[in-house]
Amino acid sequence: MAAVLIATSGSHALTQLEQIQARGVLLMLTVNGATTYHLGPEGETGFEYDLARQFADFLELPLEVTAYDNISDLVPALVAGQGDFIAANFSRIPERLTEARFGPSYEEAKPVVVYRRGSRRPQRLEQLREGRTVILAGTSYEPLLISSLAAEESPWWELEHAASIEDVFEAISQEDVDYTIIDSNILALNRRFFPSIRPAFELDQAHELAWAVRAGDDDSLVDTMRRFFAWAEEHGAMARLRERHYDHVEGYEPVGTYTFMRQMRERLPPLRPLFEKAAEANDLEWKLLAAVGYQESHWNPDAISRTGVRGVMMLTRRTASQLGVEDRRDPAQSIDGGARYLRSLMDRLPERIPEPDRTWLALAAYNIGFGHLEDARVLTQRLGGNPDRWVDVREHLPLLTQEQWYRQTRFGYARGHEPVQFVENIRTFHEILIWMDGRDHPLLAIEAI
Repeated sequence: MAAVLIATSGSHALTQLEQIQARGVLLMLTVNGATTYHLGPEGETGFEYDLARQFADFLELPLEVTAYDNISDLVPALVAGQGDFIAANFSRIPERLTEARFGPSYEEAKPVVVYRRGSRRPQRLEQLREGRTVILAGTSYEPLLISSLAAEESPWWELEHAASIEDVFEAISQEDVDYTIIDSNILALNRRFFPSIRPAFELDQAHELAWAVRAGDDDSLVDTMRRFFAWAEEHGAMARLRERHYDHVEGYEPVGTYTFMRQMRERLPPLRPLFEKAAEANDLEWKLLAAVGYQESHWNPDAISRTGVRGVMMLTRRTASQLGVEDRRDPAQSIDGGARYLRSLMDRLPERIPEPDRTWLALAAYNIGFGHLEDARVLTQRLGGNPDRWVDVREHLPLLTQEQWYRQTRFGYARGHEPVQFVENIRTFHEILIWMDGRDHPLLAIEAI
């Protein structure tokens, strides 16, 4: 016998929330992008997606995602009933209030004018008229530009209806487009992939980001969103998501990407098969292993540090001996040894630690040693943090440089700032490799052997 869902709204019609519960699945509308939704090494990811997945868990429902190429497609899809809500770095602006209703604001972002490194940097909005300015159709930037027009003046910018922001960034990099406007958080995540783009200046108007539902008097879904976001802030879920997606790119200077991409062309091709073989043998991902190798040696088999560690994976003499690596300068032996060492560190951590924290903690141990990592985890727990979360341990690792703290530990003093930077750099290089591999970038071609 089929279950009968009784409306709790006092009306014979089901509310939006009741309709979703009756259907048994939550439908998210979004666009593909670094801040929204894409396929990562562990499957679907993106700040908006991960947040929406937690919202679905809050409702005890599975999440189903429909990703569009263009942001201008989202509101029509929402109005047509193809999804329950839009989660796409969506700005709450007056022009959208007639077609959609917004949940609580969960972030603010400032529109930023973007230009190409080496070209003339604009200082004011009117200077964009001197070059070719392209903005994505359906974004909040066109109303902003329209408001800047003088009476009877025609728009001087171009609307792009069939491209992503990555396409526009690539066009700026290739000197086909001079300027665009994008939210600051989107720029922050994409600068790693497009080292030629630069922020010129921020516009004064900060936009509130919020999820959007169909317009109307039905408050059921929006009210549930309010309760969810209050819960997410109170229990630290929002902080953890912000850390996972944004913290490791703060302060990143794209000049490092130029060197990275040059070495990707010159040094990575003959090493890639070695990374792939070692990764497969140790249940790791080759792009992560390659990111470790780049951070350690810039993929230089002859690299040697002032402390005597050497090779692609910068193994110490003691670690190499324990791993049976006879020649640290041999790329195959070094990469295989580094992979086995990283796997052993991951396996030594408590089974309860989930990914990606397990990987970030193991990488910190790769840099500073497992004993010092455990000291930092003990200090983290003693000071009220979670020793199984990288964001908490990262905060306490630098305490190992301070006598009042390291004298309380088993292994004593350590340069605790170094593993923090080590892990954050690897995360950046790893994400660049993922991004390029997903687009079959020619720099990632395998050299014939």
